[in-house]
Amino acid sequence: MVKFILGEKGSGKTKWLIDSANRDMKEGNGNIAFIDVDHNHIFTLSHSVRLINAMEFNILNIESFYGFLCGIIGMDYDLEKIYVDSIYKVIDLSFDNLEKLLKDLTEISEKFGTDFYINVDYTMDDMPEELKEHCIEIEVGYAV
Repeated sequence: MVKFILGEKGSGKTKWLIDSANRDMKEGNGNIAFIDVDHNHIFTLSHSVRLINAMEFNILNIESFYGFLCGIIGMDYDLEKIYVDSIYKVIDLSFDNLEKLLKDLTEISEKFGTDFYINVDYTMDDMPEELKEHCIEIEVGYAV
């Protein structure tokens, strides 16, 4: 499964990702990875959630991001879910790129049983119809 996490700036998308990763780590059977563009959330994530700083791996575009995600899965077949925060700050997540990413990640999600939750800088109103079923919109003021 691939889900794009949407919401206005300040709506709580990052908090939703962190809360979900922590909850899934506590309740799930597999491993959880949290990919970010810095180490700012190291103390808010459970110590069992693997925090990976994408900036350390020279991710330049959607293709290198996809390869990066495949490499992570290749190193950990018990990886149940991957949460991705703020990657839109370093690569182009245009609608064409989101459609390509959705297609590619759906294929490896089905093959390896890994779910993806990716924070994007859009709202549901911005999204093309064909992507909307793959989106979760976080309302402003998200609370646990």
